Amino acid sequence: MRDYKKLEVWKKSHELTLFVYGTLLPKFPKSEQFDLLSQTKRAAYSIPLNIVEGSGRYTEKDFAHFLDQALGSAHELEYCCLLSKDLSYFDPELFTKTNLLINEVKAMIIGLIKKLRG
Repeated sequence: MRDYKKLEVWKKSHELTLFVYGTLLPKFPKSEQFDLLSQTKRAAYSIPLNIVEGSGRYTEKDFAHFLDQALGSAHELEYCCLLSKDLSYFDPELFTKTNLLINEVKAMIIGLIKKLRG
């Protein structure tokens, strides 16, 4: 078992989740409260949650499985943000900043998966 709080990928995904909650979600219209806003929120917190759950597993294979889930959630969040930008819920500059943060997390997850499966 690993201490997830010591994992850089968890720290970065937690920061991403806080960014989504503090910066992106307030920009959604009320009409999206139970739809795209909710899905964006779930995709964001699913990334660190899967890292946490996987870090509590005993085998590298199990941990890598949960990292795969975290990576899928990162891709889902990426699309939610693209759709939100295209619906003009936030501007292209904010999308670019968000996308950079997501890509950084994705790269870290992929790197850790490769290391575990190495």
